Amino acid sequence: MLIRVGYEIAFESPQPAPMLLMLYLHPTRELTTRQPDQLQTTPSLPVSEYYDMYGNRCGRIVAPAGRVTFRNTAVVDDSGLPDLQVPHARQAEVQDLPHETLTYLLASRYCEVDSELKDIAWQLFGKTPPGWARVQAICDFVHGHIQFDYMQARANRTALGVYRERVGVCRDFMHLAITFCRNCNIPARYCTGYLGDIGVPPSADPMDFSAWFEAYLGGQWYAFDARNNTPRIGRVLMARGRDAADVALTTTFGVNELKEFNVRTDEI
Repeated sequence: MLIRVGYEIAFESPQPAPMLLMLYLHPTRELTTRQPDQLQTTPSLPVSEYYDMYGNRCGRIVAPAGRVTFRNTAVVDDSGLPDLQVPHARQAEVQDLPHETLTYLLASRYCEVDSELKDIAWQLFGKTPPGWARVQAICDFVHGHIQFDYMQARANRTALGVYRERVGVCRDFMHLAITFCRNCNIPARYCTGYLGDIGVPPSADPMDFSAWFEAYLGGQWYAFDARNNTPRIGRVLMARGRDAADVALTTTFGVNELKEFNVRTDEI
């Protein structure tokens, strides 16, 4: 299937401000892109591109005082199949993990692996079979433990805060699930991108970027989604990292105010 994705996001600043942008499709999507994404700005601004330590495509600009708008549209080729399910995927011993996965076992900004969640994780999931079944048990718990509420979004809520408050948005679901996975010695990393209402009833909520996570099992990474907790069709990756701090779509070194935010994900 073909999926058209895109956005239009506008900010207003009282004075010029440098910005970092992570508003591109992930490089792993290049071979499946029919109409490549190309970041456009109004007013037209020079964008310096680079790749960060996690392989994400990024941009740098200096936003002028006043209003600046970012827009992008791309068409991607997708298998049209739900997230791959491999119930027999095994969990590797830590000493057998590839070097590049080890950072996804450690504590990060929003995932306090070294907190009381470590004991809680083993109490909750220590008796589940290691591997796919354990990650799914984590997703089942997080899905049932947290109430989704856009109005309760908070930028500084960590996994421990999510566990205690039992409310949040999609990033909060993923942070808690990622932390539990890491506590159980399963590498887990945060993902952000597009996820439209394909193969499911349309949501009444405005379209937004989505979060999910990937767990390393059986020698490869698999997508899991503790919020929806069901295989979904049409995930279009934009960025990966340890947690949401590594994949902020925009970072402004100054003051600005969000004026417009529209995201589109449609099956063609």
